[in-house]
Amino acid sequence: MSSFNDREKGFEAKFRTDEETRFKIEVRRNKLLGAWAAGLLGKADADAYAAEVVASDFDEPGDDDVLRKVLGDFESAKVPMDRATLRSKMDELLAEAHRQVTGK
Repeated sequence: MSSFNDREKGFEAKFRTDEETRFKIEVRRNKLLGAWAAGLLGKADADAYAAEVVASDFDEPGDDDVLRKVLGDFESAKVPMDRATLRSKMDELLAEAHRQVTGK
């Protein structure tokens, strides 16, 4: 029976590690997105704006809160941007964030 319990604990530990890695990758992606958007928006403090983008992801599950925040900022600044282009950039930056966090 302890073999089964050991396997269960191993699976739980792997799940926890995988979830922590996924979280780190998403935070890094949002930080990269914020830095990229700050440049297009002409923000003087790109790091502060990137932190705002990261914080916006805690509003609700999924990426819609981040998309809404950044698209709203583009709209307010009258910088042309559409949802599909922004989503594509987020996907591109997710791959980059994955490389940066995992080294793969």
